[in-house]
Amino acid sequence: MKRKIILNLAMSIDGYIANEDGGFDWIVGDGDESLDTQNKWNYEKFLEGIDTVVMGKKCYDQGFVDDFKDKKVYIATSKELEDYDNFHFINGNICTIIEEERKKEGKDIFLFGGGVLVDSFLKADIIDEYIIGIIPTILGRGRPLFLGGTPKIDLHLQEYVSDKGIIILRYSKR
Repeated sequence: MKRKIILNLAMSIDGYIANEDGGFDWIVGDGDESLDTQNKWNYEKFLEGIDTVVMGKKCYDQGFVDDFKDKKVYIATSKELEDYDNFHFINGNICTIIEEERKKEGKDIFLFGGGVLVDSFLKADIIDEYIIGIIPTILGRGRPLFLGGTPKIDLHLQEYVSDKGIIILRYSKR
C-alpha cells in the first residue's frame, strides 16, 4: 500500500498556524466539554503510524525536531547544512524527494509545517490526507496556512472530533 503524506496541524479560525513571532501558545481549547464528541483525537496513535516527518527550517529552529528523534526527519532549508543522525537537510525540491521517499517501504509521512513548506506540497497536490485542528481563537495576524495560488483540491470529510472547543477535521482527497 502506498504511503500517505499527511498534513496535520492546528490553525486559528482565521487561518493562521502561528502568531507573527512563530508562537503557538494560543493553541488551546476553551475548556468547555459540553459539545465534545465521544471519539477523541489521539496524537500518540497518529505518531505510531508515522516513520517520516517533514518540516521547514523555522520549525526545526524552534526545537520541534526534538519530538521526532525516533523518526526520519527531512528539513527544508535554503542553506547547505550537514545531515546528522536521522535528520536530513534538503536544499532543493523537497516535494520530489518526499515523492521518492513515499515509494519506499514504511509507514506514513507527517507533513508538520510551516506555511511555506506546506504551500509547496499544496501546489504540487501531493498531500493525501489533511488533519486540521480548528482552534477557537481569532489571531488577526500571523503566519497563514494558505499562501494563495493553490490549485482547487476537492476533499472528503473522513472524521471529525470536538474536544474542549477544538474541532479536528480529517479529510482525504476525493
